[in-house]
Amino acid sequence: MKTDSLFTDWRDKALQFESNINQVVIGQSATIRNVLIAIFARGHVLLEGGVGVGKTTLLRAVAQGLGGSYQRIEGTIDLMPADLIYYTYLNQEGRPCVDPGPLLKEGEQLSTFFFNEINRARPQVHSLLLRAMSEGSVSAFNREYRFPHIQVFADRNRVEREETFELPAAARDRFLMEINVNTPVDDAVLDELMFNPRFHDVDSLIAGIDRDSLKYYELNDISGLIQKTLEPSPRLRSYALDLWKASADPGQYGVKLSDVEMPSLIQAGASPRGMSYFIKAAKVRAWLNNRTVLLPEDVQAVYHVTMAHRIFLAPVYAYRKDELMPQLVNGILDAVAAP
Repeated sequence: MKTDSLFTDWRDKALQFESNINQVVIGQSATIRNVLIAIFARGHVLLEGGVGVGKTTLLRAVAQGLGGSYQRIEGTIDLMPADLIYYTYLNQEGRPCVDPGPLLKEGEQLSTFFFNEINRARPQVHSLLLRAMSEGSVSAFNREYRFPHIQVFADRNRVEREETFELPAAARDRFLMEINVNTPVDDAVLDELMFNPRFHDVDSLIAGIDRDSLKYYELNDISGLIQKTLEPSPRLRSYALDLWKASADPGQYGVKLSDVEMPSLIQAGASPRGMSYFIKAAKVRAWLNNRTVLLPEDVQAVYHVTMAHRIFLAPVYAYRKDELMPQLVNGILDAVAAP
């Protein structure tokens, strides 16, 4: 009974949090639901989308609701790993000083870290960020700094291609989800964004979110409880396993794409780590829908955002990724029989 009550209380908080964010970032309900799932699955998120679609506003609203500290850094060609750790300057007396950088500045209170245009930063910077993501710590000044509550969000510059460094497979696999943030298509939403002054003042928008409504320092515990409590049935386990296998060999399950030689399409399928993330996300979705049993619709709903960035196409097809990947994911979900 205690667990049931705790689940109900936290679910109510989560859904209220989601509702509040939807009032700030309108026309992005699917994106916001996926971000909510990532928060309770305690996974990092890679955001995809054009310029000015609301990614930063969304993350500022999320950070406001989670509480804790929010830090942001811009990816640039000259950014070095040390820039995440510290920065140096001359004080008023002309003496050199060293202050903590964005990773160290807030210490264990750091809950939301936004890396804007991550592909503009060099691979050395990616490596340091990956350690902070996977281990929740970095070493600096002969000691180890820990970030037990950190959640990293990053986006990529998809317009300019010069002086960019694409994330390697190992780096992308560290992210629980890759979420597309597209421009809304509903005319009513676009009219609001264009003409309602409320959406022209981001600071005022963010201030309307109740700070610390989800208590970031308790999320690890409730996330662990969700993962331990929700158990998939044997039939659902088998279904999820088939979805995993199909990511590496879709042709074996009868998936066909036009103008594609299926045996040579896939260079690598999803990793075991990716599949564990996939199941974690599905469990959170079931919990948000007030269920303690996973259904096929739970795994289907999170399959694309947790798997598409983990399936790597052979070089001959890689240039068609934006075209082929949605077809492939949908083809797998259609071909693999659900229980």
